[in-house]
Amino acid sequence: MDRRAFLRAAGLAGVGTALAGCSSAGTTTPSGPATTTLPSPVSTSAEPVPPNWELLRANVSGTVLLPGDSEFSVAHQVFNPMWDARNPVAIARCRTKEDVQACVKLAAESKVPIAARSGGHSYAGYSVPEAGLQVDLSAMADVDVRQDGTVRVGAGAKLIDVYTGLAKAGRALPAGSCPTVGIAGLTLGGGIGVLSRKYGLTCDRLESATVITADSRVANVSRGSDADLFWALRGGGGGNFGIVTEFVFVTEPAPELAVFSMRFPAGSVDTVLGAWQEWIAAAPPELWSNLIITGGGSPVCTVGGCFVGSAAELNSLLSGLKPRPASRTVQEKAYLDAMRYFAGGPTTSRQSFVASSRMLQEPADSAKITELMTDRTDMDLLLDSLGGAVASVEPAASAYPYRKAFASAQIYQKTDAAKATRATAQVGEVRDELGTLVGKTGYVNYIDPAMPDWANAYYGENLPRLQDVAKRYDPNKVFAFPQGIQQKP
Repeated sequence: MDRRAFLRAAGLAGVGTALAGCSSAGTTTPSGPATTTLPSPVSTSAEPVPPNWELLRANVSGTVLLPGDSEFSVAHQVFNPMWDARNPVAIARCRTKEDVQACVKLAAESKVPIAARSGGHSYAGYSVPEAGLQVDLSAMADVDVRQDGTVRVGAGAKLIDVYTGLAKAGRALPAGSCPTVGIAGLTLGGGIGVLSRKYGLTCDRLESATVITADSRVANVSRGSDADLFWALRGGGGGNFGIVTEFVFVTEPAPELAVFSMRFPAGSVDTVLGAWQEWIAAAPPELWSNLIITGGGSPVCTVGGCFVGSAAELNSLLSGLKPRPASRTVQEKAYLDAMRYFAGGPTTSRQSFVASSRMLQEPADSAKITELMTDRTDMDLLLDSLGGAVASVEPAASAYPYRKAFASAQIYQKTDAAKATRATAQVGEVRDELGTLVGKTGYVNYIDPAMPDWANAYYGENLPRLQDVAKRYDPNKVFAFPQGIQQKP
């Protein structure tokens, strides 16, 4: 199944993955901005030294691949083939945090670009650093559910592996739907998903993290230790501040769920979108829904979602959405089966695409959005409902800024290398026109290299504090990349 089919599977696709996310009863709600004793800035006087790859090989328990090695040309590839032409100078397949320390130390001393790769779903391909060192964390993928209800997850774990490990212990974590997305990128950007309205964002469930900082220090961060860094990791975006090697999350007992899909006839997008926005705004937090508009001469739409509860309760709620769909399916599923359902199948193939995003602060003009998607062949606009537990956390309590947003909007267009320039322009047109309707915002997990004023779009009022954290933890810009958070000039 390709990615576009996955997004549209059953008319749902909870695409809040890192791609593509928590507070609830029994979970400590993050307080306001925390302070902590920060490390002193590293000296900037040292001259770069040539990277010693053989020494890195000797210091890493995993494998270090270099150009010319038989696996190298394939090993650096990520989900989107559009980034296959990027060429790192080395790939380190790390097994331990000490391996990652060695990589960061080399990058800092030699000034070689460095980037971590977990699931490889960075929309802009930033996990493939041009002429840099790719730190592959995929071997660090343990999922260890503890008796106290927390789960320790290696930063290389994919979502389907996290869900499977949790389900065996009868536990659940709100996160995204694409099975091969890495837990790391998802969490660091916030983590929108199909249980978001009930249990919040993935980053809200983060209790602690192990981070290799720019000075090669192993930092065990939490609300009580390196609290500013802990704050920044919850929505500050992947690739910034350091490389996380391990997460500890607070989980919930795995709920029984009901999933649904509704298809509507062509020509009804305006009416359905207007009704859906009113309906989901009044729905209980147990109900999450998305609406997918597929562009064309006459755009069409589907509505799908997930309910924490029974099919009977869900059917009662669905009856309140007008107009009537052409078809409707409702199924009760156990937690793991529901996550597999949203995944659209056991695997997803690589997919070339261009994408961007906006955040809806309130319901938008349905007629104008319908007009915007008219004649947009091969393009989808995916609206994921927010609110509920997401909104129960104050915007300044974590780096994720859009706590009060009504929904996220993802603009997604399937393409190939030959059509990429045109597809990028088309997505940009919709992004910018949508921005005039809903505001010039965006979701960092749908990172767009062409996003205008990207830093303010992704981080809003939290940007200045994030820049301060970058200045303290990465003063020499070890983790710099084109859309990385940099300290204030």
